[in-house]
Amino acid sequence: METTQDTTTPTTTEAAKPNPLERRIDMSVAMTEIEQEVEQQLKKIAKTTKMAGFRPGKVPMKMVAQMYGGQARSEALGAAIEKAFGAAVREQNLRVAGQPRIEPKEAADKNQMAFTAIFEVFPEFKIADVAGRAIEKPVLTIGDAEVDKTIEVLRKQRTTYAAADRAAEKGDRLVIDFTGRRNGETFDGGAATDYAVSVGSGMMVPDFEAALEGVTVGQEKVFDATFPADYHAVDLAGNTVQFTILVKAVEAPQLPAVDADFARALGIADGDTDKMRAEVRANLEREVAKRLRARIKEQAMNALLETNPIDVPTAMVDVEAQQMADKARQDLESRGAQMKNIPVNASWFTEQAAKRVRLGLIVAELVKEKDLHVQPADVRAVVDDFAATFEDPQEVVRWYYSQPQRLAEAEALAMENNVVDWVLANTQVSDKAIAFDELMGNAA
Repeated sequence: METTQDTTTPTTTEAAKPNPLERRIDMSVAMTEIEQEVEQQLKKIAKTTKMAGFRPGKVPMKMVAQMYGGQARSEALGAAIEKAFGAAVREQNLRVAGQPRIEPKEAADKNQMAFTAIFEVFPEFKIADVAGRAIEKPVLTIGDAEVDKTIEVLRKQRTTYAAADRAAEKGDRLVIDFTGRRNGETFDGGAATDYAVSVGSGMMVPDFEAALEGVTVGQEKVFDATFPADYHAVDLAGNTVQFTILVKAVEAPQLPAVDADFARALGIADGDTDKMRAEVRANLEREVAKRLRARIKEQAMNALLETNPIDVPTAMVDVEAQQMADKARQDLESRGAQMKNIPVNASWFTEQAAKRVRLGLIVAELVKEKDLHVQPADVRAVVDDFAATFEDPQEVVRWYYSQPQRLAEAEALAMENNVVDWVLANTQVSDKAIAFDELMGNAA
């Protein structure tokens, strides 16, 4: 295809813009070439065109042009622009991010069609030195105390309740009817029957929670409750309403004993409590190792982000933000939310999306520069780690290797592990003890 000088030797405008990765290329395409391409497109269409009174493929070209001329010209023009843009990009050795925006412009020659392609490029950068970065490596050794705490959590997860002939205390479960009134009128969501609530659980607003302590079965109680200023229901936020409750049941928590039945409930077939403790310790050590690694990974990735403050293509951020919005919407729908009238805007995720895109570009460049590419043994180590918690690890391993998507996830995690290891090897790392409750999210 013949092009004007602007196309064969395109220039890139470097004027100051809000987006430093944006580029512009001026292109022009000869009208004769477009007409030739239109003719070729129409001939191709004519071979399969059907029309009453004509055999397939025998419709006169004039009639084919009348019917499909617009389509042929659009396709021909698109192909010409795509070809010209591709040639210009290759000539300038540009790495295009996203799709270009094509804008028509006035041609210097009436026999030409002129365009401007506006697009973004990937940032060009070298990984910065991270030697000056300090990383605190959290460390925690699992002992009997941590195993005991975990068993206590497992007991609480299996709590049952029994009727209590006393006033309600924190931790008790109540069954109540309640009605809320604002200015004497009931309001949406302000009433329920046979409602189960745990005293001190934080399920209700603070004033409501406080009113539950000390109540007894059969008692009716009237009290005022003020909703927090940031309450999710805007019409109630900061307002004081009056509640009336009727207590139907007070139930005290009953924790299971740590015995053979408890061990069997945790999967120990013979009910041996020593085996149960050993199993709990092994699972806890795996979970702690995973959480410690996650904290180290977060620091390592932040070190890369802070030492490589690169610009990122807006087009990539927009795509990532939209994907995050779609995932959030799907997650809410899976939880039973009716999303028809609930907007989930991609703009809500722009900042987080930009961080993800930036980190992805940095990690990709680091892997290339430092040859941190994943090896089969790296992937197998990740898969083995996943499989270790299952009854038949080898069956899980075979399943992973038969599922391309799952195996790709393992490969991605293996690459992240290589990146984290490189950062730790090139930064100033010091050990720092971490409390069990803090790591496990049980801190008061």
